Amino acid sequence: MKKADVILHPIRMRMIQVLINGAKMSTGQIQERIADVPQATLYRHLKKLVDAGVLIVAEEVPIRGTIEKIYALPAQGAELSAEEIQSASVEDHFSLFVKFAAHLIGEYGAYLDQPNFDLYKDGVSFRQISLNLSDDENLELLSAIKQLLLSAMNNEQNEERRTRLFSVIDFPQEARK
Repeated sequence: MKKADVILHPIRMRMIQVLINGAKMSTGQIQERIADVPQATLYRHLKKLVDAGVLIVAEEVPIRGTIEKIYALPAQGAELSAEEIQSASVEDHFSLFVKFAAHLIGEYGAYLDQPNFDLYKDGVSFRQISLNLSDDENLELLSAIKQLLLSAMNNEQNEERRTRLFSVIDFPQEARK
């Protein structure tokens, strides 16, 4: 299974998101964050992520005669390499994008399924804007967005904070004829 296919699975994407800020967690801690995923399913997906090199076993802690594994993302673990991106076919890229978009749709549907959602109060938004940028200006903008996101990713979850899904899609738009 290709690394991208391993990553772009709805349950595995949620598992990666739990660990994306440098956190190290046991299976039980991951299960607490995504409690709707059955334990057997969680173990099966953890194995796939570890086998693909997307997650690593960062520590093994002895607890009452057993070994508890602590999982983490390795550097660049949940990202595709330049080689993986370049070697993918047009069909592969489109398939990956469809999986990504389907995941977003599923997450938004789960939000709307909540009994007391309030789009305005919750600050929900989705927008599409066209920008006229050189390649250098685009890289500068993406770098600034990345820095803001990295800063926010270090926030600990507490009573005032809740997890928010923030997605960025950027590609050049060719002139239409």
